[in-house]
Amino acid sequence: MGRYRPPQKPGSKYITPEGKQKLDEELDFLWRKKRPEVTAALSAAAAEGDRSENAEYIYRKKQLGEIDRRVRFLRKRLENIAVVEGEPDDPRTIFFGAWVRLENETGDERSYRVVGPDEFDMDERYISMDSPMARAMMKRRIDDSFTVKLPSGEAEFYIVDVSYKPFQQ
Repeated sequence: MGRYRPPQKPGSKYITPEGKQKLDEELDFLWRKKRPEVTAALSAAAAEGDRSENAEYIYRKKQLGEIDRRVRFLRKRLENIAVVEGEPDDPRTIFFGAWVRLENETGDERSYRVVGPDEFDMDERYISMDSPMARAMMKRRIDDSFTVKLPSGEAEFYIVDVSYKPFQQ
């Protein structure tokens, strides 16, 4: 099997203001803090002599490459994203940025926020707008139900609430 991997389909270009701020902070941290630290450590490792057997030098060179790749990705991505602010005309309908409270077939409730692919985080219950769950619920309203295909099989969900501000716990 060769090393070729077909290019991935680019994710949606939308992002919340909070998500853009996080990406800006990550870029700033990598460029102004982390990269200079790694560059200094690389220089120190290079000064130790034979680079071919210098594990510290090899590690720092690899680390610098990873930082540079991430910086290039972030710069390119930040050029092409669109920040979505404000609420839609119909706040009872699910669009990008919505907080959604769902109830499954057994009556369990869970809350999710529909965000861009650059900011999804299952720990905070952020789901990407490109995910099957988010695509199934987009443009639906409170009291609607929808079916989505999950790894465990099809599941039906009922939309309990929609808000464009975080729910109170």
